[in-house]
Amino acid sequence: MELTDIQQFTDKVKANVQQVVVGQEETIDLLLVAMISSGHVLLEDVPGTGKTLMAKSLAKSLSGQFKRIQFTPDLLPTDITGIHFYSQQKSEFEFRAGPIFTNVLLADEINRATPRTQSSLLEAMEERQVTIDGNTHQLRSPFLVIATQNPIESQGTFPLPEAQLDRFLLKINLGYPSRENGLEILKRFKDGNPLETLQSIVSVDDVVKMQSIYSEVKISDDVLRYLMDVIEETRSHDHVALGVSPRGSQALLKAVQVYALLQGRTYVIPDDVKQMAKPVLGHRIVLRQQIGVQQGEIDKVITEILAKVTVPTEKEKEWVKG
Repeated sequence: MELTDIQQFTDKVKANVQQVVVGQEETIDLLLVAMISSGHVLLEDVPGTGKTLMAKSLAKSLSGQFKRIQFTPDLLPTDITGIHFYSQQKSEFEFRAGPIFTNVLLADEINRATPRTQSSLLEAMEERQVTIDGNTHQLRSPFLVIATQNPIESQGTFPLPEAQLDRFLLKINLGYPSRENGLEILKRFKDGNPLETLQSIVSVDDVVKMQSIYSEVKISDDVLRYLMDVIEETRSHDHVALGVSPRGSQALLKAVQVYALLQGRTYVIPDDVKQMAKPVLGHRIVLRQQIGVQQGEIDKVITEILAKVTVPTEKEKEWVKG
């Protein structure tokens, strides 16, 4: 597989997902960015906006395994990772794998589980492995976590700490559909659920190949410095208490490389950095108390940063060289 083949694969997946999901082209692109760059996604919005449907549609487009966990306050870490149990037939302990051993894991309403249970995902999301009773088990490849949460309802929920939020490559807010898209949703679902007939069109082997070559996308020194200038500005902005970490800067680099491929380019331009800044950096920034922590306020700060940082002006032929 070549870099130029990736857009062909992603276009097929987008078209397949859009048989179920109406609109949301940008969100589908972001999910594909996470999938190819081996990242994870946090979908945040009010109930009924299609978060679970979006995750299931992407999962069904792949030939791999898909599992869903409904997070609740009584969910235990072993309900996710698995457990060793004593088999009376074999007179020995056996390992029963949990739902985390899959290719696409939907963690529904992740903020309803206790911090102890939430933390059971940390090792899996970062290192693609889980340690149970001193034994390390490797997860399947590819491995993608799509978590959902409702930002409005706070009763009976446990907000994700910064350490766990940082494990998500992207945080996406879906929003309500337009009137036209809402009408199309009614028409599409009035006779049944198109998700039930959706077919897989991309193999897990294809995804693994894409994950192994996307880093070959060229990024020039000037664009790389521009990306780093944006990161640095998050650390010195007057309204920011905690800026973006080195892990966050690496996440932005991965995201812009894949996003460039989705646009049909094998090189990164400054507009790619601008496009990916909010979904990659928004959940990694902590504002000062007097400003508030609403997503809209964080988006304003990132917009200010992008307007302040000088954009490189070299010619596109230089960006192609990388």
